[in-house]
Amino acid sequence: MRMKEQLAAVTPPQEEGWAVDTAYPHLFSPIQLGHRTLRNRIVHASTTTRFQERGRVTDKLIAYHVNRARGGAALTVTEPLAVLSRQLNGVRVEVLSGVNADGLARWAAAVEAEGCGLVGQIQDPGRGRHEDGRVGRLISASALPDDLSWTVAHALTTGEVEGVIEEFVRSAGLLKAAGFAGVEVSAGHGHLFHQFLSPLSNQREDRYGGDLAGRTRLLTDLLRELRRHCGPDFLIGVKLPGEDGLPGGIGMEEAAAITALAHGTGAASYITYCWGSHADTLDWHLPDNHGPRVPYAARIAALGRSAPGTPIGALGLITDPNEGERLVRDGLADLVMLARPLVTDPAWPNKARAGREAQIRYCVSCNTCWHLIATHGTLRCDNNPRVGAEDEADWTPRRATGPARRVVVVGAGPAGLEAAWTAAARGHQVTVLGQGDEVGGKARLHAILPGGEGLSSVYDYQRLAADRHGVDFRLGAAATLDDILALDPDTVVLATGASPSWPAYLPADYRGEGYFPDVREAVALLARVTARQAGTAVVFDQDGTAFTYAATEFLAARFEKVVLATPRDRIAGAEALVNRQGIHRRLLGRGVEILPFHAPDPSSAFEEGEIILRHVLTGATRRIEDVALHTFATPRVPNTALLAPLMAAGLDVHLVGDAYAPRLLLDATSEGHGVGMLV
Repeated sequence: MRMKEQLAAVTPPQEEGWAVDTAYPHLFSPIQLGHRTLRNRIVHASTTTRFQERGRVTDKLIAYHVNRARGGAALTVTEPLAVLSRQLNGVRVEVLSGVNADGLARWAAAVEAEGCGLVGQIQDPGRGRHEDGRVGRLISASALPDDLSWTVAHALTTGEVEGVIEEFVRSAGLLKAAGFAGVEVSAGHGHLFHQFLSPLSNQREDRYGGDLAGRTRLLTDLLRELRRHCGPDFLIGVKLPGEDGLPGGIGMEEAAAITALAHGTGAASYITYCWGSHADTLDWHLPDNHGPRVPYAARIAALGRSAPGTPIGALGLITDPNEGERLVRDGLADLVMLARPLVTDPAWPNKARAGREAQIRYCVSCNTCWHLIATHGTLRCDNNPRVGAEDEADWTPRRATGPARRVVVVGAGPAGLEAAWTAAARGHQVTVLGQGDEVGGKARLHAILPGGEGLSSVYDYQRLAADRHGVDFRLGAAATLDDILALDPDTVVLATGASPSWPAYLPADYRGEGYFPDVREAVALLARVTARQAGTAVVFDQDGTAFTYAATEFLAARFEKVVLATPRDRIAGAEALVNRQGIHRRLLGRGVEILPFHAPDPSSAFEEGEIILRHVLTGATRRIEDVALHTFATPRVPNTALLAPLMAAGLDVHLVGDAYAPRLLLDATSEGHGVGMLV
């Protein structure tokens, strides 16, 4: 019987911190990892924060992990650390250089004080690069180009591979001396270890290439040396590649064989898996809501059978406590590894265990977090405006000093709702005036589109929080100046959003007549239409964000043909690469014709169902006939008609979200939170 089956067959012990009456008894049962007992099965998976500064441990970085520990995680894995001499460039927290000896010890001690272990990640991207442009001094198994940037790396010599292993081991020893609970070797994601493991990228002829044992030797030699050097009481986790989706790469059979060899070292405290590679399957790393929930569970369980007795971690689009409970209860995994969900709510474990699921801020799976860190920004979240704050876990606003203020919020989208509930929690009297019959604004419309369902968790959380704190909602009518003044406010928050501008190529006479709806209006009009419509839908894209492409996919299910035109060189330019790959795959799979460098020509016979698309560089034209729908996503214009009259009335007015300037959900929740804390 496997370890997971043995643990599932017994009643969890009643020990300190164990909630007997939780709805998730398997998820919150303890587990033995090597010489360490974890209080539950929840592990914060490695997530890059970029909270370090010039390679140094910072208070914000420590606070981030402390809050995940305080929120109930049993282990937290760091972002990739600078564990090789070639990595000492200030981008990662430095280990090998020794400059962080005190900081690393302080970091580990702070996490351990919360009953959680800190695990440092060992990794190198090798030739993997997800940015445009080629760079020098990358390393790999062989001198082959990166699949995305076409950067050709230096092929490590046999001696250099041995030197890499030695530095990894030396860094692990420094982490152990600092009080870290262990290390995790990240051997997937198309990074350096993956490049050695895959027959597609390893064309070596020395002992680190050739057959499977040779290609795996970098990993297995490292695991043995880590265990020998760090001893039996140090955790050694291994993240292996599952299927990478590349012809000639790693499939399930190869992944199972690699698992068996890694397991055979006897060094692994746990094994987990990641999917895809640094190639056209990069989006497999971070599945979104366009596919099934927990998509890799069955394959993880299957691969885990090649490592009998070693705890197996499940990773990939696990956002709900019920999903975590099922994984452990059904013997699919021993550990539930959460990255994005614990970015969104570090107290996810404690709230789930206590039956406070409605108070969890759920991950939207939008990958904004990945996009920010991949483009060298710091970690932020669409549904958590307090990432990295010292008091982040299970945060509640402190009551404002002084008398309560009367606050009127105009607009019931995420920006307005965040401002409303935060201000109300601080003791203010808050009224929300919303034009729609329900809260959510544009996010509610996006939530009915393919892949958008997770967005509902943003405004659902905000509405429940607002109700708990006594916010007065008045919905179903556009607010007028008189409506606002009648409430005698001390402060007004304008969260009135923005509207698509009228395209210059369309006749001005048609504006407001409904002949040419913008993409939001088109979705609203067709939301209840399921029958396939005759003719072609033409979408003009000057937006570049997820809503437009989800709407295009929505239209592709309702029209015989869809043409998506943009004057830019590509679609989805504002989206994360991991999202852009999926957008292209889905739209092309639905038969959408994508025309970059094209815009409608004013000479089109729009009223006769004919549109001429003109190439913006060459002037060549393309005639689209039998057009049943023409819709557009153009730059948005803030809805600020109320601003001047309110200011003229002497009121304190704040613009938030798109009403200030059209941007993203991230900005809406962040600014709403900021104003809620300010008033």
